[in-house]
Amino acid sequence: MHSTNVKNLEVPGAKLHYEVTGEGPVLLLICGGPTDAAIYAGLVGTLSENYTVVSYDPRGNSRSSLDGTPQEQQIEAHSDDAHRLLAAVTDEPAYVFGSSGGALVGLDLVARHPEQVKSLVVHEPPVMELLPDSDRWREHFQDVYDTYQAAGVGPAMQKFIAGVEGEDAPPPAPPEMGTPSPEMMEMMGRMAANAEFFVGNVMLPFSRFTPDAEALKSAPTRIVCAAGEASKGQPVQQAGLALADSIGAEAVDFPGDHQGFLTHSAPFAEQLRKVLAAGQ
Repeated sequence: MHSTNVKNLEVPGAKLHYEVTGEGPVLLLICGGPTDAAIYAGLVGTLSENYTVVSYDPRGNSRSSLDGTPQEQQIEAHSDDAHRLLAAVTDEPAYVFGSSGGALVGLDLVARHPEQVKSLVVHEPPVMELLPDSDRWREHFQDVYDTYQAAGVGPAMQKFIAGVEGEDAPPPAPPEMGTPSPEMMEMMGRMAANAEFFVGNVMLPFSRFTPDAEALKSAPTRIVCAAGEASKGQPVQQAGLALADSIGAEAVDFPGDHQGFLTHSAPFAEQLRKVLAAGQ
């Protein structure tokens, strides 16, 4: 078991909390929504045997503080954070994995700094602008934001989750998580505190993001779209497949649903390792 080094990095407008575990080529994990580095703890324990795994709290979440009052977040600032973090830990092209909103950040990172990323695996990126009913999705996220303004973060998050999962989603696969650890309980508390920042400052601009397809197709980076086996037919899974079609990327099934890295961490990590090894 490798020890974890906890560090901070000053970036324009924020200070990033990041963690480095293991040895080998760098693998950067980018999380999304109101989550933080701890959401990937199950992956880190496995992948750190082969990689120097770097995970971090996105700016404004948990232990990554903003310099001023919260403002509407732009993916360009978040991808610049990832760019600066990679530059701080390696001068070689790295592997990058991002899930949900973190996948959007990874896509923008490759579009802007393709020389930094050898392979990018994006797990169910919510690129809702690529879906045929993108107008409905813009209305949905605006409704979630309006609900937040009128009724608070709780009702808004309920509406957000219900919309993204979809009415026809299959029942979730049984998780393998067991009893939450004290560290996991701490993370859940931080996520609850992050929810207001997410709904009030992150959700709308991220939901309107359209990847630069031409830049992604011309990049030397290998891009793989990871689709949850248990989320087939759900909107975010369909969005990821639409992305794969738009840029000619490979689509690969991964265990679990949109939270598969958390609920099925061991087989998820093994699948990720196989996908990354295939591109070496």
